Amino acid sequence: MTEPIRCDWPTDDPLYVNYHDAEWGRPTTDSTRLFEKICLEGFQSGLSWITILRKRKNFRAAFANFDVERVAKFGDRDIERLLGDAGIIRHRGKIEATINNAQRAIELIDAEGPLVDWVWTWALTTPDRTDDGGIPASTARSTALSKELKRRGWKFVGPTTAYAFMQSEGLTNDHDDACFVHGDCEAERTAFLAGRELR
Repeated sequence: MTEPIRCDWPTDDPLYVNYHDAEWGRPTTDSTRLFEKICLEGFQSGLSWITILRKRKNFRAAFANFDVERVAKFGDRDIERLLGDAGIIRHRGKIEATINNAQRAIELIDAEGPLVDWVWTWALTTPDRTDDGGIPASTARSTALSKELKRRGWKFVGPTTAYAFMQSEGLTNDHDDACFVHGDCEAERTAFLAGRELR
């Protein structure tokens, strides 16, 4: 059986292939999963995504399945517990940022409404490309999103992290045109964006 054409970034690791095929670039419409992903993108900074993906189950167990209300209440004892958890990335700054970001997410939700609705105002209708047609590491929109999150007190949300978040959660469709899931992702995005106001 012939393998379908995919983007060139997944390795032959089945976990990575499944992530590419079933998740990356498909619209995420659940606020908890969006919060989880922006936190994991922060943990990924300086590392490969497959490293985070292999530890995602452990991260979910360690961070109360990324329930913002519960994570926002984490204190010093939780930080020490997390620093001793070999199943996750034991980086104090990133752990503290995740707790901070849960607190900031609650503030954002109180001010703006559901996180999923606010996040999706940052979606792109067409992908940004470099002058030679390549996929950029960050864009004007991801830079603006990063600045807005930082203004609201979020941490570990630089422009590159913000764009990786946008790519993975379907706010833009950066699958190669020839990739076999490109069309499905675009159809799902179009359906979800219908009637929504974008920035």
